[in-house]
Amino acid sequence: MKLVLKHPEEITNKKLSVSKNTTPCLDSSWHYHSQYELIYISVSHGIRFVGDSVSRFQPGDLVLVGPYLPHLWLNEPADYKDQSTNKKVNTIVVKFTDDFIGTDTFKNPEFLKIERLLKESKYGISFGQQISHKLHNELMGLNKLSYTEQAIKLLNILNQLSLTNSKEVLSSTDMRQYTSINSNRIDTVLKYISDNYSKNITLEDISQVACMTTNSFCRFFKKVTNKSFTQFLNEVRIRNASRYLAQNNLSVSEVSYLVGYNSITNFNKQFKQIMGSTPKSYREAI
Repeated sequence: MKLVLKHPEEITNKKLSVSKNTTPCLDSSWHYHSQYELIYISVSHGIRFVGDSVSRFQPGDLVLVGPYLPHLWLNEPADYKDQSTNKKVNTIVVKFTDDFIGTDTFKNPEFLKIERLLKESKYGISFGQQISHKLHNELMGLNKLSYTEQAIKLLNILNQLSLTNSKEVLSSTDMRQYTSINSNRIDTVLKYISDNYSKNITLEDISQVACMTTNSFCRFFKKVTNKSFTQFLNEVRIRNASRYLAQNNLSVSEVSYLVGYNSITNFNKQFKQIMGSTPKSYREAI
């Protein structure tokens, strides 16, 4: 999961582009770019990383990511490695600049709420299922339209998103990046965590992976992710645990061990702290 700066000219030579993705993201880059990105998940599930936010995603997930904000939607490798399974991916990705319909358009009073939405996206914004379901057909049909029709439709979508109260700011701090310093190192570290979160990963282990002393690694990891290594690892484990809890054939203790906790007491404590409820209550509410 390499932190990479993607230049707009490498993605598209237009101010607005729409793509449909049907391929699982199993080993990609934690990246950022100078464009806004609206991501809609129609079919797929996994873990998303937006700034310092770590969350599960599922069908209906709709997120607006601002320029230079690191992000990644990562599918669970175990679910997609066998192509003969029924696991599928269907995602719409809309990349655009703030002048896709003209210079300083959103500076006009008529577009004040959209301008506020775009400014707020520097933290990443997740929209509720109600508005994402309402916009489902419009989003899924974007890639079939002409460029002009896409611009008009996107303006309407942004307007509706700017009016909804069903939204959540994701990153707790401004984590926008303007350089790709240490990108190889954070790539190696995040990929190791993603591949081995179910194992006992010590601070010494992960520091060796980064080829750093433990003190240097702690400072480095905190600067890049805005979280301690332990906090980040717990969030990855608990977000994966929430998916396993949806499977009734697994007990809470089995889920605990499956995601890397040897103590059910610690698992319950971390789960409640991150998810806001006990594993049992979470399962009952699904």
